[in-house]
Amino acid sequence: MSLTPQESEYLEKKIGRKPNPLELQIVAAEWSEHCSYKSSKKHLKILPKEGKRVISGPGYDSGVLDVGDGYVVTVHIESHNHPSAVEPYGGAATGVGGVIRDILSAGTRPIAILDGLRFGDIQKDKHAQWLFKNAVRGIADYGNCLGIPTIGGEIEFDKCFTNYALVDVASIGFGKKENLIQNKAEKGDYVVLIGGSTGRDGIGGSQFASDKLEAENRSAVQIPDPFIEKLVIEVILEARNQKCIKAMKDLGGGGLSCAISETADALGVGIELDLSLVHKREQNMSPSELMISESQERMLVITDLKKLGTLKKICEKFRVPYSVIGRVKKDTLMEVKLDKNTVAKLPSQIVANAPLLDRPSSKPKYLNNIEKIKKPKTPKDLSQTLLKMLSNPNIASKQWVYTQYDHEVGIRTVVKPGSDGSVLRLDNGKFLAAKIDGNSKHCYINPRDGVIGCFDEACRNIICTGAKPIGMVDHLQFGNPEDPEIFWTFKESVQAITDYAKYFEIPCVGGKVSLYNETDEGPIKPTPLIGVLGLIEKKPLISQKIQDGDLIVMLGTTKDELGGSEYYEYIHDLVGGKCPVVEMKSSKKTQDGVLDIISKGLVKVVHDCSKGGLAVAVSKLCIQNDIGCKVSLDKIPSEKLLVDELLFSESHSRFLLVIKPQDEKKIISILKQKGITHARIGVFSGKNITFQEKSSVVVRVRVDKAQEKWLNSLGGLVTHG
Repeated sequence: MSLTPQESEYLEKKIGRKPNPLELQIVAAEWSEHCSYKSSKKHLKILPKEGKRVISGPGYDSGVLDVGDGYVVTVHIESHNHPSAVEPYGGAATGVGGVIRDILSAGTRPIAILDGLRFGDIQKDKHAQWLFKNAVRGIADYGNCLGIPTIGGEIEFDKCFTNYALVDVASIGFGKKENLIQNKAEKGDYVVLIGGSTGRDGIGGSQFASDKLEAENRSAVQIPDPFIEKLVIEVILEARNQKCIKAMKDLGGGGLSCAISETADALGVGIELDLSLVHKREQNMSPSELMISESQERMLVITDLKKLGTLKKICEKFRVPYSVIGRVKKDTLMEVKLDKNTVAKLPSQIVANAPLLDRPSSKPKYLNNIEKIKKPKTPKDLSQTLLKMLSNPNIASKQWVYTQYDHEVGIRTVVKPGSDGSVLRLDNGKFLAAKIDGNSKHCYINPRDGVIGCFDEACRNIICTGAKPIGMVDHLQFGNPEDPEIFWTFKESVQAITDYAKYFEIPCVGGKVSLYNETDEGPIKPTPLIGVLGLIEKKPLISQKIQDGDLIVMLGTTKDELGGSEYYEYIHDLVGGKCPVVEMKSSKKTQDGVLDIISKGLVKVVHDCSKGGLAVAVSKLCIQNDIGCKVSLDKIPSEKLLVDELLFSESHSRFLLVIKPQDEKKIISILKQKGITHARIGVFSGKNITFQEKSSVVVRVRVDKAQEKWLNSLGGLVTHG
C-alpha cells in the first residue's frame, strides 16, 4: 500500500515537503498500477484515436462515437480480475456495476453488457468450476436487476488461469449528442456525492489489483447493490435532462482519492472537500478509509448554486442518498478537510499524474523454439475426434451461461447471444453490432500475430451481421510488468493492435490495462481482448433456416497454422507450432466482399471460421439447423495439407456462406470480380455431418450425436461437477 523509494522522493521534491500519512495513502491509491497506468501509458500513445465518428476517445470514462441523426453510442471495457478470483460473485457483479457507471459518466443510458471470462481447467479443477459458476451468477444477477441486457461475450478455459479468474465486462450506452456531459466547472460550484454510502469494503482495492495475487484479501472486494445502481442511473439521467450536471465522474478504483484528483486535474480547478459530510455506512471511519474506500454505486457530480436545489430534489424523489461534500476553488489544489480542519492538501496535477516508467523489455526465451514441434500423428478415427472437439469446453455451446442473462430486456436486442456478433436496434433506425474476442493460446505462441488474429476475428464476427466496424476498445491483460519478458509481450500487442487499427481505419476509443495477473502458479498467458462495434445503416443479416439443397461456399485460404489451436492443445496436449497469421490486404478485401454480398441480400447465413477450424464451423451450422451436410475436403482452397489440418486449422480471414443454389452464379461472379479466394465446398442434406476426400469418407457423425456433445458438455460440467 505504499510508494517505492523513488516515488516517495519524487513526491517530496514536487510538493517541497514530506507528505503526511493520509496524503501518502491518497497518492499510493492514485499511483497504483491499476489507476495510473505508469508502466503502460507511454506505449498506449501510439494507438490511433482519431476517426470521422470519434467524439471522444481514450482518457475519458467512456469512448463516444457519432452514429448520425444527432445520436451517439458510448463504450467502455473494464476488468475485475483479482476481486473475482477471491470472491467471484461480488467481484464479477461489481465489475458490471463499475463499467455501467463509466457509460453513465458521459450522460448516456447504458443499453448493453458483454462479458469475457477466463478460468482454469473446468473439466478437472473443482475450484475453477466454483469460480466460473459464481462469476456467471454475479454478472447475471447484477445485469438482470438493472434491466440491462447481457448480449454477448466469450469464454476461455486454460491451465494458465488456475486459481485465478479474468472477468472483463464491456458496456455500451446510447443517447443524444446534445445531452453529452460537457465537463466544465467554475469557482464556487458544488461537489456532490450521489449513491451508495461509503463503507469499509474495497479499501485499497486498486493497490490489491496492482500486485501478484498471493492472499485472499476479502476486505479489498467491493459489495454489490444493483438496486441502488438502478436508481442512481435514473437520478443521473433526470439530472442530465434538467441540466444539473456540469461535470461528472464515477467512483471506481482509488475511490474519492482518484475521483477528486482526476476531476480537478482534468478541469484545471481546485476542489475542497470535507470528509465529515460524506454519507457513511459505518461509524468511526478514518480519513484514509473514507478517501480510498471503493464502495460501489457512487457518482461524483459538480453542479452550480442555481441547480443544486433541483439536483437534491431529484435524489430525494428516487430516494437516493447524497451529500454535498465540497466546492470548486480557483487554485489547482485538492484540499481534504475533516470538520473544517485541513488533513491533506496536494496539487491535483501531481496526484493525478504518476511518474511514468520506462520498463525494460526483452523477447521471451521460450519463443525461440515454440514453432519447432514434431507434428502429431493424424488420429485413426477422425469422427470421434470431431465429437471430442465439439465437447471441448472452449468450443461447446455457451448456452448454459447466456440463458441465465436476460438478453432481451430493453427490447433492442435483434441478434441474440450464440451468434457470431450481437445486434441492437438504435432509435435512429440503424443497428449496432458488438463483439469481444480474445485467444490467449495464440497470443502465447506469437503475441503479435495472436492479437492481430483476435482483432480480425472480432471484425469478422461483426461483418457476419452485415455491419461495418466503426470503433474498437481493447483490454490488455498480462502478468508482472517488472519482468522484461512479460513487458515485451505487452509492447508487441500494443504495436500489433495499432498496425491493424490503422490499416482497417478502426479507431481505438477506449480500453484498459490490467497487469500483475499472476498467482503462485505463475503468470497468465498474454490475454489481450478486443471489442469491436459495427454500424448497420439499413438492416442486419438475420440468419435464415438452412434447408435441404442449400450450398456452402468457403472464402479464404486454409493454411498449415495449427499452433495454439484447440486441436493441438485439446486432442494432442501439444503447445507450440505456427500460430495463424492475418494477411491484412486479403482480409480487408474478403471483409468488404462479404459486406457487399450481404447488402445485396444474396446469403442465408454468414459464419466465420475460427476456434476448432472448418470442421467445427460446419458442424455448428448443422447442429443449429438440425440438418446434415456433405463437404469435399479436396475443394477447399488451401496449401497442401493433411486431412486433420484441413479440418482443424484455425487460419484467419475465412468465412462460410450458406446460399440457395439459384444465387450461386451471382455470388461466384462477385467473388471472382473482387479477386477473393473462394470455392463451393459442400451441400446441406440428410442427417449426417460428412467430410470426404475425393470419394472416401474421412468423417461421418450423426447430427443428433453432435448436438448432444455440443449442447450439453459445458452445462453438464458445472451442474454435475
